[in-house]
Amino acid sequence: MRWYERAQVGWRKVATGAAAVLALAMGYHVIFGQNGLTAYQQKRQDAQGLELQLRSLQKENEQLKGHVGRLQSDPNAIEHQAREELHYTRPGEVIYTLPPPPAAH
Repeated sequence: MRWYERAQVGWRKVATGAAAVLALAMGYHVIFGQNGLTAYQQKRQDAQGLELQLRSLQKENEQLKGHVGRLQSDPNAIEHQAREELHYTRPGEVIYTLPPPPAAH
């Protein structure tokens, strides 16, 4: 009976050690695994960055829609755009174009 008790105690130690190793391996996987906490935090930061970019693009889109609306309905906006981009003038107007400033080396 004595050897049976010793074997039982030995198996308990082995089983406890195996359970501890398994728990450590699972903990490592939860933190550093493919879908672990570190990957989750990185994906969360990426999502926040993309959310900021989305808001910025939506704001720019709204501004461009307003600009298009003005160009479709406001003759003054059309004239302003033509003068700015195409350098159109009214009869009798003179445009003075200054040379670009010299590049500093």
